Amino acid sequence: MSQLTGMSRTTITKAAGELTSRRKLQATEEGRIRAAGAGRRRVEEVDQQLKGALVRIVEQTTAGDPMSALRWTNQSTQSIAEELTRGGHAVSDKTVARCLLEMGYSLQLNRKTKEGPQHPNRDAQFQYINRQEAVFRASGDPVISVDTKKKELVGAFRNKGRTWRPQGQPYEVNVHDFPSQAQGKAIPYGTYDVLQNRAVVNVGISHDTAEFAVESIRRWWRMDGRSRYSAARRLLICADAGGSNSSRGRAWKLHLQALADEIGIPITVCHYPPGTSKWNRVEHRLFSFISLTWKGQPLWNYETVVNLIGATLTKTGLKVKAILDTNEYETGVEVSKEQMARLQIRPHKTHPDWNYTLSPRPM
Repeated sequence: MSQLTGMSRTTITKAAGELTSRRKLQATEEGRIRAAGAGRRRVEEVDQQLKGALVRIVEQTTAGDPMSALRWTNQSTQSIAEELTRGGHAVSDKTVARCLLEMGYSLQLNRKTKEGPQHPNRDAQFQYINRQEAVFRASGDPVISVDTKKKELVGAFRNKGRTWRPQGQPYEVNVHDFPSQAQGKAIPYGTYDVLQNRAVVNVGISHDTAEFAVESIRRWWRMDGRSRYSAARRLLICADAGGSNSSRGRAWKLHLQALADEIGIPITVCHYPPGTSKWNRVEHRLFSFISLTWKGQPLWNYETVVNLIGATLTKTGLKVKAILDTNEYETGVEVSKEQMARLQIRPHKTHPDWNYTLSPRPM
């Protein structure tokens, strides 16, 4: 055995004696390898003042819910270990990590949960939107959820995420994301059909204006909505309260009136309360999957953007059409009171600022 293993004969003899002893056999049956009490004692057991010093260090940078037993610190274990060593407590960063876990600390990520002060009519508006959707569903009329996705630089820029590539051949992109080096910006405006689980994404190249938003809805109607809802008597749009489809935007209502005149059916709009955009269906049923589709893929040009959006699929059967909008949309266009007075708009009794219907005007 000594020749095969390279261990000394003395060590082998001692090990054989331990294995044959009753004490070692009993310990082995209990699942132990060593005898009880064997091995070096932990640093915190030898240095009784270590944990007290550790507490004093992390208390200066500790955060957390005072009603919870879970806490965290924004110092690294390496820096804490160095500070403890300077104070006469020689420890490693691994020992610090173990002690922190035993003391109820853990590594934490930021969590987006704070939406700011809630509007007093928040819950009532959500209930109203649900009731409106139920009525439209029952009659077979279309319900769409709309919004603008985050603008993207078009060109050789890094896109977060990873994708399969031949080993050692990653996409080579610019070191810095300077807008001056971009071909332009892609502005995807999504129109998601809640009933059919389908969407049309209009990719703009100029500005995210109310005119652009309504043009995106118009393209959904021409490309998908009109054929699927040929007998539609009305249209429900669920939108955020801000942005190009703002509930206070005059231009948004002006261009929606023109759309209602064109398609010949009333358009009802229900806005989500401020600070609740994440509840908008287009966000988690369309935009999140577009981000998954193009993760790790540089958006080399507008054709790439359109093709990647159009390739978005889900297990639930989502189908997406994408189109490039090369129109130039002006910003800062003012709408007069006279133009607003000619709108065929009817505010609803429930929060009229957020809920209203635009009817087609007589030709």
